[in-house]
Amino acid sequence: MTRRRAVRGRRPLVLVLPALFALAFLLVPLVGLLVRAPWRSMPDRLLDAEVGQALQLSLVTASLATVICLILGVPLAWLLARGELRGRAVLRALVTVPLVLPPVVGGVALLLVLGRRGLVGQYLYEWFGVSLPFTTAGVVLAEAFVAMPFLVISVEGALRAADPRFEEAAATLGASRWLTFRRVTLPSVLPGVVAGAVLCWARALGEFGATITFAGNFPGKTTTMPLAVYLALETDPADAIVLSLVLLTVSVAVLVALRERWIRGAA
Repeated sequence: MTRRRAVRGRRPLVLVLPALFALAFLLVPLVGLLVRAPWRSMPDRLLDAEVGQALQLSLVTASLATVICLILGVPLAWLLARGELRGRAVLRALVTVPLVLPPVVGGVALLLVLGRRGLVGQYLYEWFGVSLPFTTAGVVLAEAFVAMPFLVISVEGALRAADPRFEEAAATLGASRWLTFRRVTLPSVLPGVVAGAVLCWARALGEFGATITFAGNFPGKTTTMPLAVYLALETDPADAIVLSLVLLTVSVAVLVALRERWIRGAA
C-alpha cells in the first residue's frame, strides 16, 4: 500500500509542465474575456436593440432546431441502436459526418440542396413558393444540420446501455413496438435524451459557419449571436465581448448541468 501511494504521488516534471501550459492555453483566453468585459455598461448593452435582437433570435432558432432534432434524431438513434440494418456502421459514420465537416461546407451543401436552384429547393420554390436560404427558417435548418449528431450519438449510447430485457418482457405481454418504445424504452433512456438535447441546443446556439453560408447575415432576421459577435468586432468590440460572455455562460451552464451524468458514466 505504501509503495502504491509512493508511485501515485510521483509527478514527473516532463508531464506536469506541458499539462500546466495546456491548462493555461485553454483558460487564459477565457479569463481575458472576463478581465476586459465592460461590467459597468453590460446591463445597458444587453438591453441594446441589436444585441437584444441577436440574443432573442439565437434563443428562438436554437430551441426550434433542438425540437427538430428531437423529432427526427431520436427515431434515428433508435434505428441505429435497435434496427437490424445492413451497413449500419456506414450509416452511423454518415450520421456523424457533420461533427467533423467544416460548418461552412455544411452550409454550402444545404445551399446546393435547398437553394432556389438546389436539388430539392427548386421544387419547393416552383410548387409552393418556399425559399429557405437567407431566412430565419434557413437559420433553424442550418443549426439543426450541425447539431443533430450530438443528440443522435447521446441517445444511441443510452439505448445501447439500456437493459433490453424490459422491452422483451413488454413484447411477451403483447405490447406493440410503438407502445414498448413509448412506455418502456423512452423513459429508460430519458436522461440520455435530455443530455443530448442540451448538447444539441448549445451547439445550435453557437453555430456560425453553416448559418452565415446558408442563411446570410441580416440583422433581426438571420443575425444570431455568433454572427453578431463577428460584426461587433469591427464596429464595437465591447458588444462583441458581452455577446461572447453570454455564449460562454451558456457553455459553462451546459457543462455543469451534464457533469453528474458524465461522472456516473465514468464510474
